Amino acid sequence: MGRSYFVEEAVGQYLSDFGTKPKACVTGLLIGQCSPQRDYVILAIRTPPREEQNESNKNHHPKLADIDEEWVTGHASQLSRMLPGGLLVLGVFIVAAPELAKDIQNTLRKLVFSVEKSIGKKRLWNFTEEEVSDRVALHLCSATKKILCRTYDMQDPKSSAKPAEWKYQSGLSAFWLSLECTINVNIHIPLSATSVNYELEKNTTKKSSRGNIQHSIQPFDVKVLMQLSQSSGHRSTATVQVCSGSINLKGAMKCRAYIHNNKPKVKDAIQALKRDIINTLSDRCEILFEDLLINEAPEKKNSEREYHALPHRVFASIAGSNVMLCDYKFGDEMTGEIQERFFEILDQVVHGEAIHIAEEVNIVDINPPVDNTDDTQQMQLTKATLLLKFQQNMGVVIAAAVAIFAVAFSFNYFSD
Repeated sequence: MGRSYFVEEAVGQYLSDFGTKPKACVTGLLIGQCSPQRDYVILAIRTPPREEQNESNKNHHPKLADIDEEWVTGHASQLSRMLPGGLLVLGVFIVAAPELAKDIQNTLRKLVFSVEKSIGKKRLWNFTEEEVSDRVALHLCSATKKILCRTYDMQDPKSSAKPAEWKYQSGLSAFWLSLECTINVNIHIPLSATSVNYELEKNTTKKSSRGNIQHSIQPFDVKVLMQLSQSSGHRSTATVQVCSGSINLKGAMKCRAYIHNNKPKVKDAIQALKRDIINTLSDRCEILFEDLLINEAPEKKNSEREYHALPHRVFASIAGSNVMLCDYKFGDEMTGEIQERFFEILDQVVHGEAIHIAEEVNIVDINPPVDNTDDTQQMQLTKATLLLKFQQNMGVVIAAAVAIFAVAFSFNYFSD
């Protein structure tokens, strides 16, 4: 007996719309949540077409060979930033004409493993042994509308396809539980004066139907309790390293997670919110560092102390679901730019009034290490090690900071 996927009805309509084109060959991602008993799919999002594809497809019949694996996985990485705690990329779909069916499963298998690998490279937390490791590969025939749903085990690279059930349900996420918290961040990351001169590129790229029925989701405020510092008598095994620079992250972050309403457990809610804390801080810093590396003037000296504002987190309601997705904006970005990004990545029109800025400015204080290298070497050293040092330390720092927290709502909503 394979896994069961309970799917929002709006997803079925979204996929069927691609089938109106007889020669369609459309790829995309499936978004939702896993549970031991069943999985939930609340959104399907097509891969954004390249501009050159729009021109060439006018007189061209799509083939499976035309699918750009790197483009699909890049979209998955961008989309993963927009998912609050509890939501994952559950798999991939392809809508294709009957004549392409022969090799469709090989293509789906390749894509589903590539997508999971791409997202996993940036993940600063690990799945537990109890969690579901299956991901779904869905094929919809554009002519017959027949659906073939299979799963693959991401922990087994040689995994064979297993059949799965695909069941539509109206208002699937209408009564999901929404967990929210504000966490005050004050993280200090030291930078060694003897850091290796890494290449910049390596460090910036590594590790509407009844479905539109609206129900108000009651958010629950969550309090995050930090661990007490160890007593002075505790013996430390930490090593001492000489550092002459640092990165300091200060501010208050809005975090959010969702949990299904089918006998959810407290530990699942805690885990979802912890992961959102880690994800949102990591994503903001990565976005900021990418912006600095791309847009900073080449004549700027990198030996001086710098202060930067982390991007704000914004949430937006998405048609066909009662779950809100998120994005990040810098202070000078207009609402129209955020709307364009939502449309490009989510294939969704988001109205300005549906976008909510979640918080005030958060600050990154960068105090570069000082050494005897010349200005050119110093520029490469500081910017190249910035993201690397952050990635090396952030998972450990945040995991320790949120090791304990209490929830300020009735536990009657959860099963133990």
